[in-house]
Amino acid sequence: MNERERFLATMHYQPRDRAPICDFGFWPETIEEWHKQGLPESVRYPGYDARQTDAYFGMESLGGGPSPNIGLFPTFESKVLEDRGDHQLVQQGDGVVVLAKKYMGSIPHHHSHLLVDRDSWKKLYKPKLQADTPGRFPADWSDWTGQWQDPNRQIPCLAWPGSLYGALRDWMGMENVSMVVYDDPAWFEEMVTTLGDLAVNGLEAAFAHGAKFDGACFWEDMCYNAGPLLSPVHFKRFMVPQYRRITELLRRHGTDIIWVDCDGKIDALIGLWLEAGVNCMFPVEVGTWGGDVVGYRRQYGRDLLMMGGFDKHILAGSKQLIEREIQRLTPLVEEGGYIGFADHRVPPDVPFENYLFYLKTVRRIWGKGIALKPVSWE
Repeated sequence: MNERERFLATMHYQPRDRAPICDFGFWPETIEEWHKQGLPESVRYPGYDARQTDAYFGMESLGGGPSPNIGLFPTFESKVLEDRGDHQLVQQGDGVVVLAKKYMGSIPHHHSHLLVDRDSWKKLYKPKLQADTPGRFPADWSDWTGQWQDPNRQIPCLAWPGSLYGALRDWMGMENVSMVVYDDPAWFEEMVTTLGDLAVNGLEAAFAHGAKFDGACFWEDMCYNAGPLLSPVHFKRFMVPQYRRITELLRRHGTDIIWVDCDGKIDALIGLWLEAGVNCMFPVEVGTWGGDVVGYRRQYGRDLLMMGGFDKHILAGSKQLIEREIQRLTPLVEEGGYIGFADHRVPPDVPFENYLFYLKTVRRIWGKGIALKPVSWE
């Protein structure tokens, strides 16, 4: 089987030669640390581009390929506003001004936002979220169509419907978007609906030009260590109708593996995402709250697909604990509807030796030694 066939069989609980061997990725600092511990200097991870690490570690792809631009277009000008020694004040392409370290890859601190009220929404952001903006979609779709309709493509082709909440949280800041839900719910609904409209229009354009997607991925990051940033009541009122519009469109065109990339404690929202047609959770963080893919399968059955869920902190512990967790997750891996890997990017406190041990063990137990990508380190 190729990577696409194995992915589809796994997520549809169908027979396959073995489980996929994948990962989420690494923090840039992790790769720099591992260079000191034996990872060849030639193996790089620029801008989270995983081609070199996938090749070295023998990883399979969760998907890629062309998908409509469902985001701000055109973006804002990216520019350095002020040099502060080890840090810079930078305006990003999404209009957010951040205080960013110059040399390390940690998440930058939000300094200020352009989206602060209805007026800035109307003047600065809403015009950049229209499907009919010239240049948003390719003038010639033929290259994309060829990739979408290739029956022999090796990796899954994914649609990226964007974000309904996570983008707003970034553009406004968590405190501001949280206040808007209560102070001006009509405006919040307008913003969420605008994002939903853009996703629907973009996907409809793709389907009109022959798109055939194997899966679709939302990005939200709308939970933290105690639960969701938006209450389940508001989630059901504002978010579910927009998700449903998008997921029903995807399913009408044959895409039935639809996941959301959301960190944090997702327990209170899983059932609502399922109700809205989002049937897969990624990366199922364990965290201090004890998120557990085995427990979620017990609670939701085969209706819930999952990816991730291997506690990344265990990778920094003993090899005995690493193998024990692999064995604990093995029945779920073998059942299907689940692809196991670290529950977020691998942090720099994980020894390179431990990560190689983890890979050797999952290649043996989950991969059964069948049709694995060749690697030089094993």
